[in-house]
Amino acid sequence: MTSTRRRGLRLAHERSPLFQADRISKPLLIGHGANDPRVKQAESDQMVAALKAKGIPVGYLLYPDEGHGFLRPENKTAFYAVAEAFLAHHLGGRSEPIHPGELESSSMQIKQGLEGLSLPT
Repeated sequence: MTSTRRRGLRLAHERSPLFQADRISKPLLIGHGANDPRVKQAESDQMVAALKAKGIPVGYLLYPDEGHGFLRPENKTAFYAVAEAFLAHHLGGRSEPIHPGELESSSMQIKQGLEGLSLPT
C-alpha cells in the first residue's frame, strides 16, 4: 500500500462519523434517503447500531424514494414533523401534535427509536 493511499485511508477514518460515534452523548435523529449515491444506507445502519450499542437514543427514518437530501415536499413535511416531536421529547419542550395527513403521503419508514413519540397511526 502506498503512503498516499495510507494517508487517504487515515484521513477518511478520522472524518468518518461512524468512527466518531463514541463522542456522541446526546440523542440523535437520522433521516436517510435510500437512493443516496454518496452515503449508502449501510453506513446509516452502522451508525445506528453503534449508537444503540452505546445506549444513546437514536431515531432512524428511511425514505426509499429520496437521495442525498429530501426533494419530495411530503417527505420534508414528515421529517420536520417527526424532528420537532423528537426534539421536544428529548429536550423536554413542546411540539405541535402531528396530524396523520403529515405522514400518510410520505414514503417515510420508521426503522428505529421513535417509540416514545406520540406519532399518529
